[in-house]
Amino acid sequence: MKFRLPSLLKAMLAICSASASLYAQDAAKLAAEVFGSNCASCHDAGPDSRGPNRATLRQMSPEQIFTALDKGAMARQASQLATAEKRLLAEYLAEKKFSSLPPSPIPATAYCGDSVGPFQNSLAGPAWNGWGVTGSNSRFQDAAGAGLSADSVPRLKLKWAFGFPGESTASSQPVVVGGRLYVGSVAGNVYSLDAGTGCIHWMFEAKAGVRGAVTIGKGPGGELAVFFGDLETNVYAVNARTGKQLWQVRVDDHPITRVTGSPTLYEGTLYVPIASREESQPGNPKYECCTARGGIAAVDARTGKQRWKTYTIAEAPHPIGKNPEGTQMYGPAGGGIWSSPTVDPKLKRIYAGTGNNYSQPVARTTDAIVAFDMKTGKILWARQSTAGDVWNGSCLARSQNHANCPVLDAPDFDYGSSPVLVNLPGGRRMLVAGQKSGVAHGFDPDAEGKVIWDQPLGHGGFDEGVIWGPAADNEKMYVALDTAAGHEAKQGGGIWALDLLTGRRIWGTPAPSCGDRKPCNPSQTAAVSVIPGVVFSGSNDGHMRGYSTADGKIIWDFDTVREFSTVNGVAAKGGSMSGGGAAIAGGMVFTNSGYSHHGGVIPGNVLLAFGVE
Repeated sequence: MKFRLPSLLKAMLAICSASASLYAQDAAKLAAEVFGSNCASCHDAGPDSRGPNRATLRQMSPEQIFTALDKGAMARQASQLATAEKRLLAEYLAEKKFSSLPPSPIPATAYCGDSVGPFQNSLAGPAWNGWGVTGSNSRFQDAAGAGLSADSVPRLKLKWAFGFPGESTASSQPVVVGGRLYVGSVAGNVYSLDAGTGCIHWMFEAKAGVRGAVTIGKGPGGELAVFFGDLETNVYAVNARTGKQLWQVRVDDHPITRVTGSPTLYEGTLYVPIASREESQPGNPKYECCTARGGIAAVDARTGKQRWKTYTIAEAPHPIGKNPEGTQMYGPAGGGIWSSPTVDPKLKRIYAGTGNNYSQPVARTTDAIVAFDMKTGKILWARQSTAGDVWNGSCLARSQNHANCPVLDAPDFDYGSSPVLVNLPGGRRMLVAGQKSGVAHGFDPDAEGKVIWDQPLGHGGFDEGVIWGPAADNEKMYVALDTAAGHEAKQGGGIWALDLLTGRRIWGTPAPSCGDRKPCNPSQTAAVSVIPGVVFSGSNDGHMRGYSTADGKIIWDFDTVREFSTVNGVAAKGGSMSGGGAAIAGGMVFTNSGYSHHGGVIPGNVLLAFGVE
């Protein structure tokens, strides 16, 4: 029998082409089913999407999405998926194919050589340590520490950029101590960089993503250690000089609790905030909502041994009936602590802001400022600002199924940011805080949190209001606000200065419009940072701005939405700015850029360092 080769090849190619087409259709169908069953309730709810929505995901590469699924923020949710399923899902969501080349590794030339000075085993010198510079969480850096003046800020220029490989969010606030910069990533890598050049001293790989700023302090043996938590509630101590792990402990055993806030170190004890992702899970009516409770764990900084742990909701969750789908329900739950605890050395107390209830019954310690005894963890008082706020992901307005929603019109008015302890003239003190309601509050810490003033600044709600937190000097509180939702908001947000004594508005500067930029959302969710004369605030459309503390005029503006040439050879670009704010020390300003979660509209993966020219 004799074949004509060209005809045979054509037939074979036609069969292969048809098979490939059928395979592609089956793969797309499988990816769509995986997304619909596991992801859509958080990522496909339009403007209400809790995680990156479809428009944001399309801006990412498949490699970035795969990193998030495999070892980043979504690793636990994707733990039951096979590697092939994660790849299919990544291509489906990015609407792009994987590159034929693997992501560029960090080259050896990115690491510091012998030319860099020796390690300084001291906290002395200009530093931005932890979330708020000090345990008061004021986010205020004095003139000596800043090394900058209001007159020099307009001359800030980009000195170097560092790329986080394979990532789509850069929101962990940098920390500067002893000429080194320490920063975590959502993929779970913690870096020690030279603050002057950005070269890498060491990299540590945590078990899960790192969202909060690290804290530097004395560890075992007297050497400086780097303390931080991850998205699986693991807490670590790592040698600051070498990057070697000293200890690691898990502070909560609920399957989806996490540490998003920065641990606060005071006199040898690490105060670790506990939150969870459970709030977003009940969009699936088959999810047995809810059992996670927020809290604080006190950990010995030398050994990692837990000294105490206190839940914000004292009552343990128990069965409370079934939802309309027949799924068993549990409660009470919620009260997550998303941010860094605040230290009161005078009264030996720890203060924290709490989130809403996820399920009933209602607790008086949710949407509240709560005071804990520093030595025992006992809750001393709680000042609740919004009662009856029982909210979870099934309560989203665009949700297709509200079966797990306890109160359909609950507002979701968390305290997502740290309270700030300030000293006032005449020896008075005050706790000031911003809430997702869009209201700033002043409380008396010496009178069980008595309300001194409330100042509404704008509407709040889901992914709106005061998100990651204010700053304060000795006269004013500076509050950034998000009042814009979605990818095409055009207008919304801004920053206000309030008189600490009275809460009176001194000035307010609306967010400049992002004009024709697509996507566009000018709101200001990132934490605010302040030095004498200048307050820094990042925006969701990628601008880092410096405002005069006297009148709110913009004196410096850097648009981070661009591609950068990086000192570590990693492809990087800037995007939405949220989570941690600017860290200012030693004449430099450091900030991350890129955010694809909770209202972030422009992904990115870069750390930027600015200095005066």
